[in-house]
Amino acid sequence: MILHDSHSPTYRDPIGPVQAGGRLTLRFFCDECEAVTVRTWNGSEKFTTMKPVGNGLFEATLTVPATPMLFWYDFIVHRASGELRYGNAADGLGGVGEELHGSPRSYQVTVYDPAYATPAYLREGVIYQIFPDRYYRKAEAATPERHNAIAQAHPEATFHGQWNESPTLDTDPENGDNRALDFFGGTLAGITEKLDYLLALGVTVIYLNPVVRARTNHRYDTGDYETVDPILGTEEDFATLTRAAKKVGIRILSDGVFSHTGADSKYFNRFSRYTTVGAYQSQTSPYFGWYHFDHFPDRYNAWWGFYTLPAVEKDNPAYRRYLLDADSGVLPLWMKRGACGWRLDVADELPVDLLRDMRAAVKGQNPDGTLLGEVWEDASNKISYGKQRSYCLGDTLDSVMNYPLRRVVIDFFTHLCSAHELARLLLHQREVYPAPFLYSLMNLLGSHDRVRALNAFSGYDLEGIIQMPREQAQKIRLTPEQLALSKERYLEALRLLCALPGAPTVYYGDELGMQGMADPWNRAPMDWDGGDAVLWSSVSALLNHRRQHRLLQTGYFDVEAIDADTLIIRRYTVNGLDVFGEPLGEEGVSITITRKVEERVSDSQSS
Repeated sequence: MILHDSHSPTYRDPIGPVQAGGRLTLRFFCDECEAVTVRTWNGSEKFTTMKPVGNGLFEATLTVPATPMLFWYDFIVHRASGELRYGNAADGLGGVGEELHGSPRSYQVTVYDPAYATPAYLREGVIYQIFPDRYYRKAEAATPERHNAIAQAHPEATFHGQWNESPTLDTDPENGDNRALDFFGGTLAGITEKLDYLLALGVTVIYLNPVVRARTNHRYDTGDYETVDPILGTEEDFATLTRAAKKVGIRILSDGVFSHTGADSKYFNRFSRYTTVGAYQSQTSPYFGWYHFDHFPDRYNAWWGFYTLPAVEKDNPAYRRYLLDADSGVLPLWMKRGACGWRLDVADELPVDLLRDMRAAVKGQNPDGTLLGEVWEDASNKISYGKQRSYCLGDTLDSVMNYPLRRVVIDFFTHLCSAHELARLLLHQREVYPAPFLYSLMNLLGSHDRVRALNAFSGYDLEGIIQMPREQAQKIRLTPEQLALSKERYLEALRLLCALPGAPTVYYGDELGMQGMADPWNRAPMDWDGGDAVLWSSVSALLNHRRQHRLLQTGYFDVEAIDADTLIIRRYTVNGLDVFGEPLGEEGVSITITRKVEERVSDSQSS
């Protein structure tokens, strides 16, 4: 028998990432070999003979590189019958390894900066995502000046007369995308008015989708990085929101889109709606160098080919200064206006050196500022644009949106995977993500980019279903039986998130039981009048319980799947200290998570 289990402290100490220059002890069990060699790789190959320590165990203690990086190891087992290689499991998630044939498949060690620190309010917090146009609009009418500003900024916009109307589907004939030019008129002042609601829910951080001037309702096509969209209000309204939120202990996290701008922007100005000379209009424009033209002006690099979203040349010095300058840069500017930091759209499409500079700009403005990225895959080791990238070494992001966890949680509750597979993902993240990063993850179940959580928990999150025609998706409504089951699955999944390291995150309206398929149906107006109050109370209880127990925020973490349907989460201290070395007065706790929630549905329907 041969064995190495990277998820067990018996075989790897520490079982997680290692600080640069630190020590790593590896053990290997073999009752049929003469010797074991550990092969390591960090740009060059090294072989270390492991020492026998009794009972079939071999051991080696290594010093990891003094520079943050990814470090790799596997084993060579020396037997009388010949050598064999042993390395990581086929899925790459660590744990019990396998005999290898051909090229080595190594275990990963994340070697990170010892000075890596992330804001405490992330690991201690509860995040709530708001799509601003669809959240809440105050009753009073806009001033004539604001009406004029809206008309000038949005000449193509249509406005819904009733808050409870369905979003409009308006397909662009050139690219098939929804043009997103219908508005419900949600405002920043409306969000300010709902702070008491969010505080009662248990929220500590509001993640706002973009609020800057743009052509569309989602505002991922930036028109002016410096100005609040007049439909939402003014810069003073933003400052008022952040001040009012701060008074009740809530922070505002801005959404930044820096891989592209809108074609309808003061920088590109394809439609001549701005007074500036844009790159599309003249090669003498101060913004011309921000973009790449194959043929001026009609052929240019665009984000994923969408002509409405010209891609930015991210190495352009003028563009970088515009974003990062300590006095006038966009990132510091919105933090001066009260934001606690930034969530970066498509962070993995930004150069790593730009992310480093963004981190310096954010932390320079406020050492407690946040830089959190949209990365859909394993953020410790991603191949992007032909290069291996790691976002958790301490030099770029504080953390990321945890889409891999969302995927496997939904698959678990819809019986597409077992508790064992869910546990493997959780243990893998513990293995490869440093504690500052792991405990700051945005653990989400819903977002503006996916179907609503209740739809997902009814099986509507598979790629083939998501890609169905939008007209067909609009008609999907859960049956009473589906809705009842999805709500129970959602609550149990949220209970899981509240038991894990990282900030549990709620997409607006999920706490009230809103339904909806992909864009635009997942972006309907907040259901203030018809939401499920019982579901809201259960969500609030879970989130506030999480807020009240530091053990659930910063305690050590372990997980075990006891059968295909059941997971045990253990949170505990070591010598009375949490994972960051701070004292905790709470006792350890075990939390059982089950996907067998059908009985609760039957009980509620019969009562």
